[in-house]
Amino acid sequence: MTTVVKDPHPFPSTLLIAAVAIALIAIGCAPANELRHDLLRMSLTENLGGDTTRPLATSEAFTFVAANASDATRASFARGNEVFNRSWQPLGSVATESDGLGPIFNGVSCGDCHVNNGRGRAPASPEISPQSTLVRISVPGKTTKFDGPEPVPHYGTQIQDRAIGNVPREARVHFHWRESTGTFADGTRYQLRRPLIELSDLEFGPMPGETLFSARVANPLIGLGLLELIPDQTLTQLADPDDRDGDGISGRTNIIPDFVDGDSAVGRFGWKANIASLVGQNAAAARDDIGITNVMLPDENCTPAQVACNGAAIHDGVEMSAEALKLLTIYTRWIAVPRQRGATGADVVRGFEVFLTLGCGDCHIPTLVTGEDSGAPELSGQVIHPFTDLLLHDMGEDLADGRPDFLATGREWRTPPLWGIGLTAKVSGHTEFLHDGRARSVQEAILWHGGEAQRSRDEYRNSAVQQRALLLKFLNSL
Repeated sequence: MTTVVKDPHPFPSTLLIAAVAIALIAIGCAPANELRHDLLRMSLTENLGGDTTRPLATSEAFTFVAANASDATRASFARGNEVFNRSWQPLGSVATESDGLGPIFNGVSCGDCHVNNGRGRAPASPEISPQSTLVRISVPGKTTKFDGPEPVPHYGTQIQDRAIGNVPREARVHFHWRESTGTFADGTRYQLRRPLIELSDLEFGPMPGETLFSARVANPLIGLGLLELIPDQTLTQLADPDDRDGDGISGRTNIIPDFVDGDSAVGRFGWKANIASLVGQNAAAARDDIGITNVMLPDENCTPAQVACNGAAIHDGVEMSAEALKLLTIYTRWIAVPRQRGATGADVVRGFEVFLTLGCGDCHIPTLVTGEDSGAPELSGQVIHPFTDLLLHDMGEDLADGRPDFLATGREWRTPPLWGIGLTAKVSGHTEFLHDGRARSVQEAILWHGGEAQRSRDEYRNSAVQQRALLLKFLNSL
């Protein structure tokens, strides 16, 4: 048995203001700092998803269609939900539209990783196989004009730990956890943990010593259609890669290949903002996570060295039809954002003030405005509160995975949206956060922040317990 153990994370108000900001965004005349300041001054409302918002707070809160969706969209959404939850079967085992699983894969359906459309979690111990977590791999180097990750010989860029029939899986994945202890300024102690990734039963030989590993848990799916409609120009204006305003925040865009025309595009989805569109996200997940070829990615995910995999992958055409991919994209585009709870409560209001005072809103920008799409007027021109700038930020060495992804460095991560974060326990059955699920609470997630967010993290650690409680109260209202 060949075993690889990697530790990629060593320790070492007004409507007028809103109207002006929307106008500035629309005509593209606001410099980065000015646009950011205008957005920060816009009023926060409990309808986090604008007119798409629904008053939901149950375990199914992330599964409903947008409140303002048309009847036609609702019908397509229901059909897309069927595609999303379809359990795919091995080729030839059934004569239905569910035929074509694998040959190698991580899950049998989209819902395998995105249970209730919520957040995945990492395995609690080495004996537990990943269910909503996967491991990205690559070796140093650049092979395309877009500087994408360099595949690991014989394995590619993702470990598929499951396979059909007599096809061997690529490897088994095990998560080990290492604990550390820290202290708040008031003497209160806290614990953090970080994962060590172990691969065993490597089917195609040992990996190069310089192989880069990055664990990724599934992201929640609410409001994706709204985020897709944030104009590229807005993201470009918010970006400040050279920190021209000297505030220590240097967000930047990830430029990646467009799935549709092969040209460059601004990334906005995924932990490293390495996907530009929902159809691209869905096509990649279908092929890479479930082994389902489609019109955008018609080639199997077997490497040339995987003889049995390639032998089992012989079929005519693609396994997910263009219509099914379209319906899946409609489904993921129109999932509603739940309403903020207790928005006017004194502690929630004060917690939002703490959020801004600590500088959390510099990256987790509360407000954005969607652009126009004639095919989705209900999503267009919406003032939304996702609490993200969708940009890459250097998060410091403690969170670094060391694995570049297009323009994203090994220390950079996309700012994850915070809307819905307070419903994680109800929807997903846990409160684990960050890209690899290491944080067991919102507070632990804050304490892992470094790099551009270190000042905010340090101020949080130095805050009185009452201030910390107010911030958590606000975040859990989202």
